[in-house]
Amino acid sequence: MENADIAKIFEDIADLLEIKNENPFRVRSYRNAALIISGLPESLRSIVERNEQELKNIPKVGKSIHEKIVEIIKTGKCKFHDELFKELPPGLLDLLEVSGIGPKKVQLLYDKLGIESVEELEKAAKEGRLRELPHMGEKTEEKILKAIQELKSHKGRFRISLAISYAEPLIEYLKKIPGVTEVEPAGSLRRWKDTIGDVDILVTCKKGASVMDKFVKYPEVKDVLSKGETKSTVILKCNLQVDVRALEGKSFGAALQYFTGSKAHNIAIRDRAKKMGLKVSEYGVFDEKTDKRLAGKTEEDVYKAVGLPFIPPELRENLGEIEAAEKGKLPKLIEIQDIKGDLHMHTTESDGGHTIEEMAAYAMQKGYEYIAITEHSKALGITHGLDEARVLKQIDRIDEINRRLKNFRILKGIEVDIKADGSLDLDADVLKQLDLVVAAVHSKFNMTAEEMTERIESAMSTGLVHIIAHPTARIIAVREPYPVDMPKLMQAAKKYGIIMELNSYPERLDLSDTYLRLAKDMGVMAAISTDSHNRQHMDFIRFGIHTARRGWLEKKDVLNTRPLKEVLRILKKEAQH
Repeated sequence: MENADIAKIFEDIADLLEIKNENPFRVRSYRNAALIISGLPESLRSIVERNEQELKNIPKVGKSIHEKIVEIIKTGKCKFHDELFKELPPGLLDLLEVSGIGPKKVQLLYDKLGIESVEELEKAAKEGRLRELPHMGEKTEEKILKAIQELKSHKGRFRISLAISYAEPLIEYLKKIPGVTEVEPAGSLRRWKDTIGDVDILVTCKKGASVMDKFVKYPEVKDVLSKGETKSTVILKCNLQVDVRALEGKSFGAALQYFTGSKAHNIAIRDRAKKMGLKVSEYGVFDEKTDKRLAGKTEEDVYKAVGLPFIPPELRENLGEIEAAEKGKLPKLIEIQDIKGDLHMHTTESDGGHTIEEMAAYAMQKGYEYIAITEHSKALGITHGLDEARVLKQIDRIDEINRRLKNFRILKGIEVDIKADGSLDLDADVLKQLDLVVAAVHSKFNMTAEEMTERIESAMSTGLVHIIAHPTARIIAVREPYPVDMPKLMQAAKKYGIIMELNSYPERLDLSDTYLRLAKDMGVMAAISTDSHNRQHMDFIRFGIHTARRGWLEKKDVLNTRPLKEVLRILKKEAQH
């Protein structure tokens, strides 16, 4: 089992215990464990195989959870997890995937109406039976029906982070097969789309290598759909479909270009080639008249043959990248090494898993120059959000830690809630004492686009806000963005000197690539942050970087590619708008 599978088991346990109305501290311990495990850079299987006592070094992993991790890795099951499923129908967990349905509502639906599945919930909503329950009405039924339709539209797709967590161990497994020389993912995974339907992997190998035999015997394979000498297809235990294709080295670049896509990009490349008297396929670039091979070994050669420079995979959507390449105007896309700090994270002071010192230590290991600690504000009581007194106390605490640090700075920040009327959740006098104010909408998503735009613009106009966090509040494959007039919001950001966040948390990736490109075109700066709730979450920055690349962002477009002095100067300048 991979880390994502183990984290899912603990998330299930937390949800089922909460549905049962068990001790909230017990629920939180499993939920924290799931969060920590999902962000671990090393496989738990590797740790246990090396020395299971090392699990004690992982924060939030106590004796009980330690034992369950070992049990899961050694047996593939968790007895406690299985027992909970015997007590409660497994379909209850599916109900939690419906936006707006939490464990307490699931408990209510199950106890009062016997609802055990999404299908039964949909039927009850259509029949008007939900409005009989406390705190539910006709509008609630409408929202639930809409959320169910949204859920169905995403069914069968995996978030990029989940797909990567299953694909990367498989790629490493394939690389270790004797005779294999190259292994590369293709398709939407290589283009870093926010959701993935299936995974394509291309390999080259020496003659006689047993790639397909080994592939179909990969321990995580559930079903083998087909097996051939050059292509095989399997379904993994997580229900992700994977195709592996074995290719000749001379065609590897052409195949990589072809199977990476997108379809629209490839059609445009083929049309361009045809006008030049060429034909492009997964086997190479050929002269149409003589059938002579002109390119195919590398992707660079394929693009060169049709008169273009190499186009990065993230840009291949036929959204102007070919025209830009023709004119020599492709953006020099941001790289992960360009990031010098992280401007959105939480600690044990609110709902995080590590202390300020622990977060800073990990950031320094990553080679960062600075971080900003941005706890939730008091409106989010569920996250133990800070009131004014606690903010002031944390300011003193950070000042004290900073005095001990060399060549590193912790910025004093907050993630302040934008209330429904556009006002901020903390007093202006307190916010003015912070280095960085990140503002966000966390409630009342059912406003009209006009109302929501006015709400956020009102917060922008206070002169107290530097960054708008996760500006559409989407949760990929769970919750659609709230309605907002993004061009108008970008105009307001430009007017008030506001920086728009690209939240790298894999469930968010908000702003989306489309809106990032809009920001770039309108001259609005972005900040790529992780919204980390434990130190390993800082590694989520790679998801933000690739989303930024899909949005055509360059180093110059992003605040936290700059050294500390320049960041502070920009924040001070923006606050004066």
